[in-house]
Amino acid sequence: MCGKELNALVNAYCRLRDRQTAVYAGCAKKHGLTVNELFVLDILWFAPGKGCTQREICDRLSANKQTVAAIAGRFLKKGYIVFEEVAEDRRNKRIRFTQKGKDYAESVIPPAADAENRAMSGLGLTNAAELVRLTEVFTGFMEKEFAEKAGERK
Repeated sequence: MCGKELNALVNAYCRLRDRQTAVYAGCAKKHGLTVNELFVLDILWFAPGKGCTQREICDRLSANKQTVAAIAGRFLKKGYIVFEEVAEDRRNKRIRFTQKGKDYAESVIPPAADAENRAMSGLGLTNAAELVRLTEVFTGFMEKEFAEKAGERK
């Protein structure tokens, strides 16, 4: 594949990725949230009962500790979450919703998840599976290439 064609495809993909991010940002803004706050709510919503540690959230979002701690601090002030000690490792705190947090997240996350599901179902099962498969392959190549560029061999 020629360099020009390849660059055009990379640019088209990046524009699509940016449009998807903008959709999530718009949803977040509608609820007075940042996109990262929306994603943290989503992670906590789909980890019912047990909650998540800050480290688990950092890993899922590829975010640094300060970002997740700031979000957790804002949610704590609003009464949406509590911190609980992790018995196996007291340095880690598990983040769980309070009832107020569950009630708030319920007004945000299920409608967003339903929209994602409807969007994916618009592709049909075969195309949706292919989209996920190709995105997984492309993500693997991205991780490899960026790691090699940074001198980290994977």
